[in-house]
Amino acid sequence: MKIEKKAARFLTYFILTAVAAIALFPIIYVISASFKSNSEIMVHPEHLFPVEPTLDNYKQAWNSGNFQIGNMLWNSLYYSVICVVITMITSSMGGYVFSRGDFPGKKIVFAVFSSLMFVSIGSITIYPLFDILDIFGLAHSLWGLIVMKMFGVSIINVYLVRSYVNTLPKALDEAAKIDGCSFFGTFARIVLPLTKPIMATVGILAFQGSWNEYLLPTIFTLTRPEQRTLIVGVVALKNSGHAAASWNLMLAGTTVALIPVLLAYAVGNKYFVSGIAAGAVKG
Repeated sequence: MKIEKKAARFLTYFILTAVAAIALFPIIYVISASFKSNSEIMVHPEHLFPVEPTLDNYKQAWNSGNFQIGNMLWNSLYYSVICVVITMITSSMGGYVFSRGDFPGKKIVFAVFSSLMFVSIGSITIYPLFDILDIFGLAHSLWGLIVMKMFGVSIINVYLVRSYVNTLPKALDEAAKIDGCSFFGTFARIVLPLTKPIMATVGILAFQGSWNEYLLPTIFTLTRPEQRTLIVGVVALKNSGHAAASWNLMLAGTTVALIPVLLAYAVGNKYFVSGIAAGAVKG
């Protein structure tokens, strides 16, 4: 029996290690290739580690006219932080209302919201949104994209928060009501402090999504390169050379852009895992 348990444990660890290696391979390759010359990347892309490591890629990327790293880091930072705050506010309130609220048609409205998770209309809405923001003079600014985010709701995050709030005993709401708390007061004083794990999960997902967003920031900053985010600048690095695509510079910039996301996951990993697990317990 002990041999069977050891064999099962070994097989489990082996599979998990293999899955982790497959998941981490792209990150390892990007970081490793950022120390290669462009010719080595083009000629020997199959080599995982550089034959002649160099830091010139980072020096060129740092001094590139298309990659003003300080300005782009600031743009990415305030854009991502504001998007995280907006997402956490809308998701927490939406999840709480759909969990504890009592209003006509709640189930129907939530079913409609939930169905939107399975509908993808791609980039078809970009032009009308851009046209509307152009009326207010915000179509060519990163702040216009932030305003657009204010009126958007992440259905998946609302669903996660709702599922998490469903696991909290309703006796807490009843006790708060007896003490004189209103519906919103119960949310602010009782429920919200108890949703730290799921809110950390929502925050990390929102930060990762906004930090790595490319299409919309590219469109909204097309005529204002000083408002480019870091990811937009990283892609621009590829075409900063005089001949072949500068993959070495792009990979160096990508490595720099990876650091904040990896730090966010490292700091909030405990809450992220517990929040995902708890948010999926009850629907």
